[in-house]
Order: sequence, then C-alpha cells, then structure tokens
Amino acid sequence: MSELKHQPKNIAILGATGSIGTQTLEVIQENPSLFKAWLLTAHSNAYLLIQQALQFAPAYAVICDESKYMEVKNALAHTSTQVLAGHQAACELVTAAEIDIVLTAMVGFSGLEPTIAAIKAGKDIALANKETLVVAGELITTLARASGSRLLPVDSEHSAIFQCLAGEDPASVEKLILTASGGPFRGRDAEFLSAVTRQQALKHPNWVMGAKITIDSATLMNKGLEVIEARWLFDVQADDIEVVVHPQSIVHSLVQFNDGSVKAQMGLPDMKLPIQYALAWPNRLQNQFKRFSFADFASLTFEQPDTDTFKNLPLAYQALQQGGNMPCIINAANEVAVAAFLKDEIGFLGMSDMISECMVQIGFIGKPSLNDYLNTDKETRIFAQNLITKMPLKA
Repeated sequence: MSELKHQPKNIAILGATGSIGTQTLEVIQENPSLFKAWLLTAHSNAYLLIQQALQFAPAYAVICDESKYMEVKNALAHTSTQVLAGHQAACELVTAAEIDIVLTAMVGFSGLEPTIAAIKAGKDIALANKETLVVAGELITTLARASGSRLLPVDSEHSAIFQCLAGEDPASVEKLILTASGGPFRGRDAEFLSAVTRQQALKHPNWVMGAKITIDSATLMNKGLEVIEARWLFDVQADDIEVVVHPQSIVHSLVQFNDGSVKAQMGLPDMKLPIQYALAWPNRLQNQFKRFSFADFASLTFEQPDTDTFKNLPLAYQALQQGGNMPCIINAANEVAVAAFLKDEIGFLGMSDMISECMVQIGFIGKPSLNDYLNTDKETRIFAQNLITKMPLKA
C-alpha cells in the first residue's frame, strides 16, 4: 500500500455531533498519525461539541446556533481551540488553506452552502450530506469540475459503487444497482402503515442512524434521494439506476457492465468503513472492524421494492426525470414532513401526500440558479408547513 500524502490530513467535519460526525471522529481517533480533526461544527449540540473539542483539540469549533456561543466559548477558553458561531462562519472556515478534506455530514439543506464554499476552494469533499447533490446536483458537479474538487461518497451505497468502478471505463457501465434494506416496514401494506408510530419507524433493523435518515429509510425516501445523488456522482441517467431490496444489508450496491458482468461490494453494515475509505482514498487502511462471514448468513435475498405502497421512491424518480428545481422541492417538502411526523403532527402515509402536493403546487424552474434553489427551498418549506394543518394527514 502506498503511503498517504501530507500526513496527517487535516479534516473539517461539518456536523460533528451527528451519527456520521461522531463515527468520523472514531476513525480519526483510531488513526491519529493519518488524520487530524482541524474544524468541528455543530448545529446546536453545544455539550457534545465541547466534549469533542476537549478530546480532539481542533483549531476551530463552530456552533451554528448563535445562542449557544458563550456556552461553548467559555468551556473552551482554556484551550487552543478558537470558537466561532453561525452558519456563515462554517462557510468561511471550510476554505482555509490548512484543510485537506471537508466531510459534509450536516443534516439536510443546511449542508449546501458550506459544501459549495469548500468546492469553490478546491477542497476534496467526503460527501455524507446527500441532500447537497439532490438539491443542486448539476451546479455542484459543474463547480467541482471547474475547481478540481473531488467528490468522495460516504453513503454506504455510493461508496460501494465508487469502489466497484475503480479501474473501470465509465463507458462500460450499463446499470447501477442500489440496495435498500426495506426498512422496518418491508412487506407491510398501506392499512398497516396508516397507524404506525414514530417509535416503530425509528427502529431500523440493520443500521444505527440519526432520526431523520432513519425515517427516510422507513419511507424509502432515503433510497429515492440516493438515486438522485447517484445520477450526479456517477454521471448516469435515471433509467440506468435500479433499486433492489436486500434485507440483510450485506451487499451495499452493485454495478452491471455492458458485457453482463456484475460487481458488488459487500461487508457488514458499519458506516465507519465507507468513512475510512473516503478519508484515506485512494488507499485502503487496515482496521479491526468485525469481518463478514458467510457462516453467519444462511442466505442473502433480493426483491423488488413495493412502489405502490411506498410512494416516496417513485416520487423521487419523477423529480429526477423532471429535473430543474423539482428535486429541491421534494427535499424541502420531505424535511418538513419528516419533522412533522417525528412530532406526531401527521401520519406515516401523510408524508408522501405532503411531498406530492408540493410537487404540484410549487413553481417549476427548468434552469435554476443558486438563488433559485434557495428561494425554492424557502417557498416549499412555508407551503409544506401550512399543509400540516390544512390537509387531513394525521392517521
């Protein structure tokens, strides 16, 4: 294995206190000679950000919720870590010359602007915030080509495809196959889903993730967003991306080539593996993660997703095929819908109803600018929020 360059690499973690952020810090802790946490940001979890800064001694810590600034600043006053507050501070710091890789793990639309700032500065992006490409895939990929920024996927499915494509001619790719666990309600019908609770939806069978992505997995919206992300990451069309349900979550995704060959990347469900791969790329690092054994799995099964019951997946395909600002609309509507479901304001099936209505009612823009994306996001959120009380969504 060739040596990593510029050791240790300075890592900026946008969303350090979330599930991906905390696991990224575990990878850094296990490889202190290779990686250093240079910048940590959090939305509002001041307590955990403080603990992380005390342990990893980053050059900077940013708390985006400005009301928590003094709490973080006072707690770290005796350290060398400089504390800043606000979303704009994160956008500015990611351009720092000292940073080698920016890992974007902020939840939802909030990750767009700092990711754009980092790309414009030519930083390599370890992309865990899929919404960035969902909302503005064409803009992001165009900026990355112009600056030389490399997009290194952290989602397990996209990391799997990225690994399968290593050394392959992109022109030989016939189809990408994204696997989905099916979530906690695989095989259930609409009648059952109409009465499910958030507690039930938050019990994912295979992965430990944040609340938002766990609900997205239960509705299959997460897979829909991944389809849109894959279109831009790998420069393929919607018709060349297939979703297959694989309940064991061992095969993370596959690539089919024009000679009929299929390559798959497999492993136990552990997000630290794709995180480590993105940070160390193009190298592979030895680790002590638990290994997959066929002896532990009597069978690996695959089936087609139930798109009649789980409507978010076909809605995502529809948005991708329509293009323009439509993926931005479904992303914003989905974020409002998931938040409402988690607060018991709407039912499980109501999330799809809300997204569908927003797709019909929000104005379509075929060639959106960054300002168009920002305005579309704001308009959709306001409209979706009003739907919570106006539509009979609660089961």
